[in-house]
Amino acid sequence: ERKIIPYFKNKSLAEITATDVIQWQNQLLSMKDENGMPYSQTYLRTIQNQLSAIFNHAGRFYGLTVNPSKQAGKMGKTKGKEMLFWTKDEYLKFAEAMKDKPVSYYAFEILYWTGIREGELLALERGDFNLRDRKLTINKSYQHLQEDYFGMLYKCDEHTRLFTFSKSYLHHEMDRGAKAAGVKRIRIHDIRHSHVAHCIELGFSPVAIAERMGHEGINITFNYAHLYPSKQKAL
Repeated sequence: ERKIIPYFKNKSLAEITATDVIQWQNQLLSMKDENGMPYSQTYLRTIQNQLSAIFNHAGRFYGLTVNPSKQAGKMGKTKGKEMLFWTKDEYLKFAEAMKDKPVSYYAFEILYWTGIREGELLALERGDFNLRDRKLTINKSYQHLQEDYFGMLYKCDEHTRLFTFSKSYLHHEMDRGAKAAGVKRIRIHDIRHSHVAHCIELGFSPVAIAERMGHEGINITFNYAHLYPSKQKAL
């Protein structure tokens, strides 16, 4: 609905050529995600496989003689980079090392305990927090966190951005904290993986985790099962 139909909606399957598919691939390769980053290789391969599956279905049941997706060649890779994450104990060691800089400490606290994305963190405003119910609203989902940080901000109104630093600052602080805490250095986005791993360890269902994280499908949540082998049976 988002990556295939909008591009091919004006053609029947029989009209789509390998050249059309290549042009579609080039469009996807040039697109960025919500954080301004190119789509991952595994995501691109997944979309390509979905398109191929549609043509295979048409060939099997409706007499389509050629699969232009197969002719065009595949984009992306079936296996991405290793998914890293922190256990709760590793994160707590890291958090302790970050307490000397409150702005960094609270930024990482929000990232780990809510699982929101880096871009969502940097866009947070004072009005996104409901102090009475102790809730934070992110794209209509709700997460719990502490609010001590507000009292440190000068003239903080509803539209005050809470974290005005850059992404490079956050990455630098990750380097500093990981080294000081003696834990492995992971990507900022891996903190989101760490939150999912924590939810798995707590026993939340795949459906609940998918809803909380805003995953487009539950299959994305199943990809995290290996993070806690003891919970794989439940997933």
